[in-house]
Amino acid sequence: MEKNGLFSQRIRLRHLHTFVAVAQQGTLGRAAETLNLSQPALSKTLNELEQLTGTRLFERGRLGAQLTLVGEQFLTHAVKVLDALNHAGQALSRKESDNIDVVRIGALPTAALGILPAVIGQFHQQQSGITLQVATMNNTMLLAGLKSGELDLGIGRMSDPELMNGLNYELLFLESLKLVVRPGHPLLNDNITLSRVMEWPVVVSPKGTVPRQNAETLLASQGCRLPATCIETLSASLSRQLTVDYNYVWFVPSGAVKEDLRQGTLTALPVATQGAGEPIGILTRVDSPLSSGAQTLLASIRKSMPV
Repeated sequence: MEKNGLFSQRIRLRHLHTFVAVAQQGTLGRAAETLNLSQPALSKTLNELEQLTGTRLFERGRLGAQLTLVGEQFLTHAVKVLDALNHAGQALSRKESDNIDVVRIGALPTAALGILPAVIGQFHQQQSGITLQVATMNNTMLLAGLKSGELDLGIGRMSDPELMNGLNYELLFLESLKLVVRPGHPLLNDNITLSRVMEWPVVVSPKGTVPRQNAETLLASQGCRLPATCIETLSASLSRQLTVDYNYVWFVPSGAVKEDLRQGTLTALPVATQGAGEPIGILTRVDSPLSSGAQTLLASIRKSMPV
């Protein structure tokens, strides 16, 4: 029997659920908790999948599991299969009278926090009869969700040309890295240097994300590294609350804290960061026209951007 035939016969849904969970969470430990599995059981399932595919899907190390290029490409197909099954289940349980228009948007967690509240408020003033489904996720999952049809549009970053195939990208703004604290943080009464900042607990994005890479590049440029008292999370809302309520230093893309800085809820430390900033933009599928509701949402996003 041909290799593709064997793959189709032997792959199981548990392989796909495990693969997608690890891609989402970034570590086997967090993925195992999400799926309510032991880590050895999850690792065994992942090894089975890599044997079936005949290639490594993740580079696994002490700091987590990062998708290989083949893994990122396979993620699109895995998400498409799981999404198709989900839609099939919804169709079986849907009543004939149900006819609700839905617009599905995916966004980077920090982009969602910085952009979407004002956009959604404006959108529903014009489109009161449409349901918005908003998902926050890392950029790899966002691209896969768009390609699979799980998402109508996304707010995220450009990626490798192979992964951008079939997608449109429209630049919204450049996002720089900020180090922010609550207004009463003791650091603000100190002589602020990066090495001094690293004596305090830090909130930072997980390994493999662009904000984390930018944070590590900044630290390495001044001979520093992240402290042991470090919180790694993709949750922008958790990061914000920890920083507002306690003495954490949050490494965060500037767009996520624009309003907090303007209102004085958070304060940016006077630490110079590098580069002009990371481009954040709108992502859509090339071959799939947007519904009228999605077009209205897109117009609201564009209108929310400063001229």
